[in-house]
Amino acid sequence: MRLRTGLRIVFAVFVLAVCVSLLGCPKRPRAAQAGAGAVGPSAAVAPRPTAPAAPALPPAPTPPSPRVGETAVSRPTPSAGARVEVGPGVMGVPAPVPSPLKDIFFDFDKFNIRDDQKAALNDNVSWLKANARAKVTIEGHCDERGTPEYNLGLGERRAKAVKDYLADGGIAPDRIVTISYGKERPFVLGHDESAWKWNRRGHFVITRK
Repeated sequence: MRLRTGLRIVFAVFVLAVCVSLLGCPKRPRAAQAGAGAVGPSAAVAPRPTAPAAPALPPAPTPPSPRVGETAVSRPTPSAGARVEVGPGVMGVPAPVPSPLKDIFFDFDKFNIRDDQKAALNDNVSWLKANARAKVTIEGHCDERGTPEYNLGLGERRAKAVKDYLADGGIAPDRIVTISYGKERPFVLGHDESAWKWNRRGHFVITRK
């Protein structure tokens, strides 16, 4: 009896072993590898690719700073009849600069100093006294009427009349030179009195300061 019971036990163990070997062990599910730092349920999900960042726009250009020595220049507009001299400007561009000496105007076919022009002449005398080293040339001009020869003579008489007034005011005659251009250099273009009245003039040119 004991032998049979032992055989039964051995047989049962054998059958159990065969069943186990046929059925095998259940396989473990393969876990997806999570990326670095992934935690929780999303650890097994591959991260979505991110769109590349838009390139940064270059900064807007700024206007260049003025160079050393460069300044903005205000171009004055001369009033009617005011004579302007051309002086050095910015970047080699001439800039009109009002002359410190005022033109003197004459009546038609006359060379005497008008009363309404004496204030301007007195201002010129004051400037010349304050600038004792300055020398000037006085240009005599005429309007377009008359012959060139006549206007050259009239222009010279006008320039001399201005020089004499300055000399009477205390300006040394050797600081003053006169010249006549007649009607060859009109100050204002035109063929009526609105232009002629500005062309009958004595004009000052500073030759040395």
